[in-house]
Amino acid sequence: MRARLLPLLLAATSVAAAPQVAPSAADLAAALQAKYAAVTDFSADFVHKYRGGVLKKEAVERGTVLIKKPGRMRWTYLSPERKVFVADGRRIYAYIPEDRQVIISEVPSADEATTPALFLTGKGHLTRDFAVAIPDVADATPNTYTLKFTPRRREAEYDWMLLVFDRTTLQIRTLVTGDAQGGQSTFIFSGIRQNAGIPDSQFQFVVPRGVDVVTRTP
Repeated sequence: MRARLLPLLLAATSVAAAPQVAPSAADLAAALQAKYAAVTDFSADFVHKYRGGVLKKEAVERGTVLIKKPGRMRWTYLSPERKVFVADGRRIYAYIPEDRQVIISEVPSADEATTPALFLTGKGHLTRDFAVAIPDVADATPNTYTLKFTPRRREAEYDWMLLVFDRTTLQIRTLVTGDAQGGQSTFIFSGIRQNAGIPDSQFQFVVPRGVDVVTRTP
């Protein structure tokens, strides 16, 4: 009996020890795109860290974000300075209370848009709009994958984007962008909720009384 069990045990040990094939960058990007194609709304707390490329200045800000398809976002910065950025699907409102000014601009078309997180609003597409690769990342967060996305066309706001996401749920934990001057912007998300039914009223912006309004045309 032992003689017959030995080959089976050796075979089982060999299978268990065989290395698993890591998924390719293209497969991971496709899975991530499919995951967020099914997400109708997204909310989270965030920490935004920015390091300038030329002056090497660093800033850390905190706030909340709401995103709802199609094309609606609300970024509310709570500290150290209050700021609000709202996209209602047609216009973008940028309001910094301390400046007492609201800047209104048109939402760019899908062909013109440069927002790195655009795919969350249902407009961008990770596998169509970017070349994707698995980068060498020091001190990678455990149980996550990291992908580097380089836009297929030249963008004014950023040169590349990193997405760090959970290996099991595919939830995005960190979004990093880098620009040509060496600047780097990092968003770290927590308290993520998806498909919670965010009301449309969250993306309506009312211009406060007594502020200057600047309208920018394309």
